[in-house]
Amino acid sequence: MSQERYTPPRVWKWEPGNGGKFANINRPEAGPTYDEALPEGKHPLQLYSLATPNGVKVTVMLEELLERGISDAEYDAHLIRITEGEQFSSGFVAVNPNSKIPALLDNSTIPAQRVFESGAILLYLAEKFGAFLPEDPAKRTECLSWLFWQMGSAPLLGGGFGHFYAYAPEPLEYPIDRFTMEVKRQLDVLNRHLAENRFMAGDEYSIADMAIYPWYGALVKNRLYDAAEFLAANTYTHVRRWSDEIDARPAVQRGRMVNRTWGEPEEQLHERHDASDFEYKTQDKL
Repeated sequence: MSQERYTPPRVWKWEPGNGGKFANINRPEAGPTYDEALPEGKHPLQLYSLATPNGVKVTVMLEELLERGISDAEYDAHLIRITEGEQFSSGFVAVNPNSKIPALLDNSTIPAQRVFESGAILLYLAEKFGAFLPEDPAKRTECLSWLFWQMGSAPLLGGGFGHFYAYAPEPLEYPIDRFTMEVKRQLDVLNRHLAENRFMAGDEYSIADMAIYPWYGALVKNRLYDAAEFLAANTYTHVRRWSDEIDARPAVQRGRMVNRTWGEPEEQLHERHDASDFEYKTQDKL
């Protein structure tokens, strides 16, 4: 496919509005764009998020902690509408200077502890509550290796493949081919590992699984970019087996609903402030 050749200028200049579906919230500098404090609920843990794959990691972790009977993991989940630029409020930037969801504020510490980056939040909660992080040094190292693998790999899936396949102003053969090749390589990495392991760190379900599942589990289940057929996702049989097992966990099913604003109304719980919200406050009941 021939395409008009682009010649970069000597000095790049930002032109607002360029860049596809999410161009209205893209900008080349950091910091807040308006002053507004964040809401706070009754629990020590305050989560500010949206049910993107990175957001789902944390709500799954919190629901898994509660499922395990760790009551101190009760939390308030506040919706951040990223398409409306709410991540650029002064309150949100104070919790995450990078203006990305999710962001966590732990008011049980003095002073309150902010935590940003989804992998850092998973690790913080695992260490705080002593759960979902193997105690054995070798298994812990394996878990953390896969956690950081996900953090390094997913931008190529999301910002690379996802952007050019689903969100770019027009389909371009070269970037789609480039990132498709990389995503399929990543799926093969997972498939080979899961052929010999029940979970990412062996037989123990951990934060590595919680980090990888919302991206790659969703991908093979055709919940991400509607790309399963394009990627021949059905051929990654061990990834599918693993994602099916995680998908069946009650805490995962709840975690996928929190801060979700799309899909079936019964699958959406825009904000979560109490365990009973899943029963009484999903969008189909409001």
